[in-house]
Amino acid sequence: MKIDRQIGILSILLQKDTVTAPYLAERLEVSRRTINRDIEDLCRAGIPIVTRQGINGGIAIMDTFKMDRTLFTRAEMQDIIAGIRSLDSVNGTSHYGKLMEKLSADSSDFMVGNQSVLIDLSSWYKESLAPKIESIRTAIDEGRELEFVYYSPRGESARCVEPYYLIFRWSSWYLWAWCKAREDFRLFKLNRMEQIRILSNRFSRRQAPVPELRKEQIIPGGIAVKALFEPACKWRLIEAFGPHCFTVQEDGRLLFQADYTDKENLITWLLSFRDQACLLEPEEIRAEMRACIERMGRMY
Repeated sequence: MKIDRQIGILSILLQKDTVTAPYLAERLEVSRRTINRDIEDLCRAGIPIVTRQGINGGIAIMDTFKMDRTLFTRAEMQDIIAGIRSLDSVNGTSHYGKLMEKLSADSSDFMVGNQSVLIDLSSWYKESLAPKIESIRTAIDEGRELEFVYYSPRGESARCVEPYYLIFRWSSWYLWAWCKAREDFRLFKLNRMEQIRILSNRFSRRQAPVPELRKEQIIPGGIAVKALFEPACKWRLIEAFGPHCFTVQEDGRLLFQADYTDKENLITWLLSFRDQACLLEPEEIRAEMRACIERMGRMY
């Protein structure tokens, strides 16, 4: 990807006084013309890159800018590298790992060393997720519209969007895009997107607001839940809601109180505990669960 390559060029220039375009082209496995275009883009972005002709010429960053090369400590750079490497777990490739190897070759140990943080962003849906992410990134980079079928609680619909951001949040991947049907920005969950197609139509980038990523926006609450759980369920409650979501009763059971997402998710979650959970409130959902269990009893 273009941005990955440009980050690579910057990293090399910050480590070496002067390099040549053929050297960069060989390290990053692209043509010299591509390197020249990337250098022009970096200059337009405000990076003070200079080129010199002749035997001792080449590409370099101005000395005044190089004083900032220690902006990141070794620990901070290791965290950046861990984040970059984590993208390989999504794509199922070693593209980013190889990129970091290229950047660390012939450099100080600032870019290498033992990694103490390993991030795996893959999921059970890696095989279907990776091509979706690749298509969406391509559409974002090239400024092209995306078309796909989207599945939501209201049903399925065909969507055409202008893509802006890929977001990993709360164990899931999302697309932040301008929806042409809704005429507004929307957050789309990648697992609900199918038949993704990059269109030939290019779009003029809008002033995109930063997407709202608070937990209650992605997983809206609003249902005050009170339930009793058997002691054996403690680990699941702590894993999902933390250690302060319940109080231990005299008989050892756990009185759970929290806001939950929506009714259907709540019922499904409680049924996963089988006979080790009993919903106390809200009463209307308790009655609905009772009717559901009775219907299940007749089925079995």
